[in-house]
Amino acid sequence: MKTVFTAKEMAGVDSYAINDLGIPGLILMENAGRGVADIARQMLKQPNGKLVHIYCGAGNNGGDGYVVARHLFNHGARVRVLILAAAEKIAGDARVNLDVLQSMGRPVEFITNLPPIDEKPDLIIDAMLGTGVKGALRGLYAQAADAINAAGCPILAVDIPSGVNADTGRVAGPAVHAAITATMAAPKRGLLFSPGRECVGRLEIIDISMPPSVIEKLDSKVSLVDAAFVKNTLPRRAADAFKNRVGLVQVIAGATGFTGAAFLASTAVMRSGAGLSYLAVPKSLNAILENKLTEVITLPIDDKETGCFSKANAPALFDHLQDKDVVALGPGIGRALQTGALVHELLTSMDKPLVLDADGLNLCAGHTELIEHYAGDVILTPHVGELSRLTGLSTHDIIGDPIACARRYAQQWRCCIVLKGAPTVIAAPSGRVYINSTGNAGMATAGSGDVLTGIVAGLRAQGMTAEYAAVAGVYVHGLAGDLAAAEHGMMGMTAGDILQKTPGALKRLTGDVL
Repeated sequence: MKTVFTAKEMAGVDSYAINDLGIPGLILMENAGRGVADIARQMLKQPNGKLVHIYCGAGNNGGDGYVVARHLFNHGARVRVLILAAAEKIAGDARVNLDVLQSMGRPVEFITNLPPIDEKPDLIIDAMLGTGVKGALRGLYAQAADAINAAGCPILAVDIPSGVNADTGRVAGPAVHAAITATMAAPKRGLLFSPGRECVGRLEIIDISMPPSVIEKLDSKVSLVDAAFVKNTLPRRAADAFKNRVGLVQVIAGATGFTGAAFLASTAVMRSGAGLSYLAVPKSLNAILENKLTEVITLPIDDKETGCFSKANAPALFDHLQDKDVVALGPGIGRALQTGALVHELLTSMDKPLVLDADGLNLCAGHTELIEHYAGDVILTPHVGELSRLTGLSTHDIIGDPIACARRYAQQWRCCIVLKGAPTVIAAPSGRVYINSTGNAGMATAGSGDVLTGIVAGLRAQGMTAEYAAVAGVYVHGLAGDLAAAEHGMMGMTAGDILQKTPGALKRLTGDVL
């Protein structure tokens, strides 16, 4: 996994490397520029004779641009360097690299107005503003961003697209929309969150020879989840395994009109590798689920024909829970008062590892002490609206800083929180936060969250810790969504498509073939 930094944290990493370890800033800048130039050469395929425009600002982002220009010149490209600052404003390592470029006899242009574009470039490189800049682009920079976007050619952004907030991903005004963003040493938060992520294109991380010890020493406790991490954490099935040893999950789900949620969650348990999935469902709905389910065992719970659970069902449910490894509670159970009373009773009296989702969460609004004092470990899987109801925060506040919000309540409630979104953020009670890297917009479809609940519960039941089950479950769910989108497209995807692709996602990660 890659550690994810804020702009301030990344500046601290650079400062420590330069001032404490004695790594010259010029070396870091040279490595950065060379790495960007390598990507530029790949985008150009054959740089010799190709026209490249590099827009540079006054700071170190512009300094990276001068290094890129030098390397592309050396590979035969025709490079036009446009500097959006007066010469006297350029200092430090950036000034050194500008002087080298000019000493080589390479022309640069200091501009106060955008010049006419006589020949369409083959590539534009945005080296205007780095991660330390906040707020909307104005004046010449805003004009340049608009002109770059309108040029009709591939765009490569250095470190971050100009106009994107490096900490939040907010875009307050014009912003460069890159095909590729080459960021230095580690991802920045704003590259991963909307709307900034839509400006990033493909994210490439440039190795600037920053010692790993520096990243580890200044760990932000925020990580970008990758396939290697998930692959190493997923359970492996022994050759002599049998179903009672690879996870027993009790799903409590369903109400009139919401049998699909119960079907998806309980089936996803099986698709994630658990040995047995038991579905407790209101008795009046049992025939519907019996007809839909083959592998899942249904447990009809007397509902007196109400179509929902009630507190009177608690004794029967406790009897069924005795031998189960994990409980998944909430998909499609509805918000009836009697169902809320049952949820409160279960949270007060159970101690099994719990995945709490959907209306199970909504029924805890105003009663979060039930989560905080739950006797076992808990994984919550709210979307922004559900977390808003639980916390009393506005959805605007949550979206504005999902990392801080998820972390705060994971620590306060002593649970793992899966804050579903684009991207999904997973926070652990320790304060560690994970940002998921799989998934797509097609997964914004009814039932997708029910599939996630089943996957997470199934992985937890196979012996994974709550933290790793949450992280891996989200990654697998997103990868299954990506496989479904590749086959069906995003527009018409359904939760059932994600469910069907879950084994394939696991196979990709585990290499589980004979």
